Amino acid sequence: MELPAVTAPDKDQRLWATLAHLSAFTGYVTLIGFVLGPLLVWLLKRDGNPFVDDQAKEALNYQITLFIVAIIAVLFCITIIGLVIGVPLLWALPFYHVLCMIVAAVKSNEGVAFRYPLTIRFIK
Repeated sequence: MELPAVTAPDKDQRLWATLAHLSAFTGYVTLIGFVLGPLLVWLLKRDGNPFVDDQAKEALNYQITLFIVAIIAVLFCITIIGLVIGVPLLWALPFYHVLCMIVAAVKSNEGVAFRYPLTIRFIK
């Protein structure tokens, strides 16, 4: 049985996939943009654009996962023992967040489906 040919995403699909990853930067200004940016791209462009659908879901899952990790780190900071874990995690999280989003944006702009490490896939 022959597999169907897989076509590379066109320039428009790569642009929207890149925007899905980069739109989360608005969260540093609006606080809700981390999730709202990728969610809007996914809702607007998911139909008929499999690459954009995949990358927007990936960006959205990543943002939700990091939000949960940040909440856990804050809860760790409340406890004495958690200070050892929570404070370094809260310090390192923004660097990891920005680095992964930039790598994802570059890869998706090249037409490569990027998978964020350590991400829970809430939306499949």
